[in-house]
Amino acid sequence: MDIFKEIEPLKAFLKHKWNSESIGLVPTMGALHEGHLSLIEASKRENQLTVATIFVNPTQFNNPGDLAKYPRTLERDLEALKSAGCDVVFAPEVNEMYRRPSTLKFDFGHLDKILEGEFRPGHFSGVGLVVSKLFHIVQPTVAYFGQKDFQQFKIIEKLVEELDFNVTLRRMPIFRESDGLAMSSRNQRLNADERKKAIVFYEALQLAKGILKEGKSVQAVKEAVKKKCEAIEGVKLEYFELAEGDNLTLAENVSDQTVLLIAGFVGEIRLIDNLILSE
Repeated sequence: MDIFKEIEPLKAFLKHKWNSESIGLVPTMGALHEGHLSLIEASKRENQLTVATIFVNPTQFNNPGDLAKYPRTLERDLEALKSAGCDVVFAPEVNEMYRRPSTLKFDFGHLDKILEGEFRPGHFSGVGLVVSKLFHIVQPTVAYFGQKDFQQFKIIEKLVEELDFNVTLRRMPIFRESDGLAMSSRNQRLNADERKKAIVFYEALQLAKGILKEGKSVQAVKEAVKKKCEAIEGVKLEYFELAEGDNLTLAENVSDQTVLLIAGFVGEIRLIDNLILSE
């Protein structure tokens, strides 16, 4: 496995050794779990070369404290990627990716004004910026993202469409713990008591799905989810919404492609999850 920390050596390596091959890209912020490794496996099935990136991107954090506390486990991550058969890792420092303070901003229309965008202003502009950089640097054939960040995936779809990136996007299923908790790098920050409580967001999604299948109203579903989350000390619901899967328009009526999206805090740890009704 080849490891790069600088842009130009990586670009030269990819150009001279792999220019004619298909390249799969798996962008991550490290603190890897089985969900990340499933993206590596998918890339290896579909491409001659798999590139993983590990970069905690400061421009997508609207909370400096959250950035400072984000788990960083580079050595362990490299071992996991090597064991998974990853070919190349790009793990730059901040001053390599941002050689000068960036003033470029993205506006994704309604996509970055709702849900995560409402509570994390500027977040998706930072996502668009770093993903654009990675697409330019690696020039991937296919890029792999997890469904847990459903809204982020729709943002990146918009980015590819608007900027004509020559890359195919793959949205891969959420990997869950045995009790249903969506795997997340942030889970590493949960203490034992918080970890037990964190399952409430998945349980709330399942509850909502069941109520919707019974034909009850969207308002009734929202009230049930709020009541379930508020019943647990230390849990704070930030939002629960229904949206159309194709364009994330907030839904008044339900279809098979409706997505249930939830975010909230367990203690000071912010978690997100989602569920597509048809799945």
